[in-house]
Amino acid sequence: MTAIKHALQRDIFTPNDERLLSIVNVCKAGKKKRNCFLCATVTTERPVQVNVVKVKKSDKGDFYKRQTAWALRDLVVVDAKDAVKESPEFDLHFDKVYKWVASSTVEKNTFISCIWKLNQRYLRKKIDFINVSSQLLEELPKVAEESVPSGENQSVAGGDEEAVDEYQELNAREEQDIEIMMEGCEYAIANAEAFAEKLSRELQVLDGANIQSIMASEKQVNILMKLLDEALKEVDQIELKLSSYEEMLQSVKEQMDQISESNHLIHLSNTNNVKLLSEIEFLVNHMDLAKGHIKALQEGDLTSSRGIEACTNAADALLQCMNVALRPGHDMLHAVKQQQQRFSDLREQFARRLASHLNSVFVQQFTQTFLQLYNRSSYHSVPGHDQSSTLAQHSAELTLPNHHPFHRDLLRYAKLMEWLKNTDYGKYEGLTKNYMDYLSRLYEREIKDFFEVAKIKMTGTTREGKKFGLHGSSGKLTGSTSSLNKLSVQSSGNRRSQSSSLLDMGNMSASDLDVADRTKFDKIFEQVLSELEPLCLAEQDFISKFFKLQQHQSASGTTMNEVEETDGVALSRSYTSGVPQTVSSEKDMIRQMMTKIFRCIEPELNNLIALGDKIDSFNSLYMLVKMSHHVWTAQNVDPASFLSTTLGNVLVTVKRNFDKCISNQMKQMDEVKISKKSKVGILPFVAEFEEFAALAESIFKNAERRGDLDKAYIKLIRAVFDSVEKVANESQKTPRDVVMMENFHHIFATLSRLKISCLEAEKKEAKQKYTDHLQSYVIYSLGQPLEKLNHFFEGVEARVAQGIREEEVSYQLAFNKQELRKVIKEYPGKEVKKGLDNLYKKVDKHLCEEENLLQVVWHSMQDEFIRQYKHFEGLIARCYPGSGITMEFTIQDILDYCSSIAQSH
Repeated sequence: MTAIKHALQRDIFTPNDERLLSIVNVCKAGKKKRNCFLCATVTTERPVQVNVVKVKKSDKGDFYKRQTAWALRDLVVVDAKDAVKESPEFDLHFDKVYKWVASSTVEKNTFISCIWKLNQRYLRKKIDFINVSSQLLEELPKVAEESVPSGENQSVAGGDEEAVDEYQELNAREEQDIEIMMEGCEYAIANAEAFAEKLSRELQVLDGANIQSIMASEKQVNILMKLLDEALKEVDQIELKLSSYEEMLQSVKEQMDQISESNHLIHLSNTNNVKLLSEIEFLVNHMDLAKGHIKALQEGDLTSSRGIEACTNAADALLQCMNVALRPGHDMLHAVKQQQQRFSDLREQFARRLASHLNSVFVQQFTQTFLQLYNRSSYHSVPGHDQSSTLAQHSAELTLPNHHPFHRDLLRYAKLMEWLKNTDYGKYEGLTKNYMDYLSRLYEREIKDFFEVAKIKMTGTTREGKKFGLHGSSGKLTGSTSSLNKLSVQSSGNRRSQSSSLLDMGNMSASDLDVADRTKFDKIFEQVLSELEPLCLAEQDFISKFFKLQQHQSASGTTMNEVEETDGVALSRSYTSGVPQTVSSEKDMIRQMMTKIFRCIEPELNNLIALGDKIDSFNSLYMLVKMSHHVWTAQNVDPASFLSTTLGNVLVTVKRNFDKCISNQMKQMDEVKISKKSKVGILPFVAEFEEFAALAESIFKNAERRGDLDKAYIKLIRAVFDSVEKVANESQKTPRDVVMMENFHHIFATLSRLKISCLEAEKKEAKQKYTDHLQSYVIYSLGQPLEKLNHFFEGVEARVAQGIREEEVSYQLAFNKQELRKVIKEYPGKEVKKGLDNLYKKVDKHLCEEENLLQVVWHSMQDEFIRQYKHFEGLIARCYPGSGITMEFTIQDILDYCSSIAQSH
């Protein structure tokens, strides 16, 4: 270990002006053992720096290199792990904890002892040594650093024999002096004894010179001592004078202390006075209400605009005084308490006066309006007076009264209402309740009169309302002469005069329904909605402004809605019209107030819708379009508003009536019966589906709820198809193919003309059914006009099918040329024409005039007959070649016969 120590000193520390004091061979704890050395070093120059250096052998193993160095002043804790049991492990706590395992316990203890001694000697901050034996921690003798010559090598402690005996290098100055001395004595190297004797003699000479010099300077020393004695006497005199001066200054100091204390008290008093003045100014400025404001609050005129403005300013000033943020301790002042009580009394007095005045304004305004309504509707006091005529007389225009003047007068008090809301919510809530009570009665009277006029206008010009008793959209007509459950399919001449299954949805005959009446109903219904919408919006806007409620809030909140499925159509329906909601925001309060004020709108709208449905179930189409448009408009403004919610609820009723209308049509189609005595022709519900589709297309053009109509179309057209099939199967007088052909041709023509995009598949299906049944009817009706000839050639084809060659068929006894000539002679042209004429009459008897398919069917039969003729000619040419046998008539004769028959009829 000594050799390693000298090598490290020579190679690493000497070039850095450091001296190696202790070394320990270690490796890191818990890892693969890679040995290194921890060295304790000090610098040779002052101030002395103590370091702990980690030295590692190079990878090649031929030299050592300095890896890491820590300053000893950064060492916090030395942990020897166990003070009793010997262990090679120890920890050094620098910026982090380094865990080491020494090669031997002796090296570890020696290193820790050296660290302790260096800490005691050079560092002010003491390192914590834990789990270290007390024997290793010995006190160092208190040796002053100045006593150690700077040029000499020093040991760390007197007990470190290894440090004392170790080799000490000369510094540069010592080396230079020795070299000069040895240059003057060239023989010093050869004769060391002579050189030592010379040095001894020179030392003796120097000692003698020193003694003589000391003896020669004794006189001067005595003189110096006398001077020092005199100086001491002067110092004593100066000290006496300084003592007297200090006594004089002591009294001055006491006086200055008294003056300073007095100035401090004056400054403190001034500071307190300034703070007190600030507090008084704060209270006066913020809690003093002007006499004018007090007078306005107590006696201000609440009827004039100037008085209202003065009261508003006074109320705001009072609110500011009451809401001022008092500083700590202000609320304990008696004057502040009195002022606060005064403000509270003023607030209570003015709030009571304001609430009483606004209640009087409500009563006055509503009384005047009720008197006007009473004078307008004085028929209540006249016995037997006709209500309808009176309303019609006083309400030529279907309009609702305008409440703008009343709103304008009340809006002058909007700021006072806001003040009342912030200061006395109980009175504010009472005014809100009174306003809703008064206004709900006023609007209920106005809206009921308005809807009564609308009903009179709807029924007054409607012939159905005068002629029949109305009992619902699917009820029966009083005095009706026909039953829907036993609808008779009459001849084409009187078909349009019978009650139909489509247009009789309100048990009205087709002749009784007028397009003008429907248009008038549509205008009246639109006028009703157009009058209600601005009325509700104006009232809602007024409520928001007058009662200071936030009408437009964030749309993130969700409303309590339910989704009602009506034949697959989702309709949003709010609960607000039923159980009262919990008011969770000012927006909910607006909706709740509107619900109470206009509680009669929804029932009146439902009654009007029911009346329109009784008058004519087709009105549900108009109402669905109009109501959907208004709901869509209202939802764009505010999806959660009262108007949007109410119209949405009513839209559900309209949609139900529309669905009921479609269901009744389908039910009536399913229950239709046909007459056994007359031909069917175009079925009534087929023609009326055409009328329904044309009317619906005109109503739903560019409508928002086009999807509802498309779904209804699908249901109705499928019901029409099924009912046509059913009637065709039950028909006895008219062939099934004729019923199918004519009705599906009519359906195809209707769909082609109207171009309903959702029924493209049904249009193709109708065309296919028409084509198939036309072909079937032609083949069935034409049959075999040349019956014997048909039977003959069927036998010929059977022989060919059995394997006989076509040219050998004429050798068969039953099918020879003579037999063929006999059969052909039985069908001369005259007989053929007669058969075709009978066939034409038969087809004309089956077909109806409205669809005008006679010529189409006759042309198809002509083509079929010609096809059979060509088939016979082909068989003759193949089976009887060269025989010269031909038919008694030609294709041109057939064309002439058919043309002549068609023209004659």
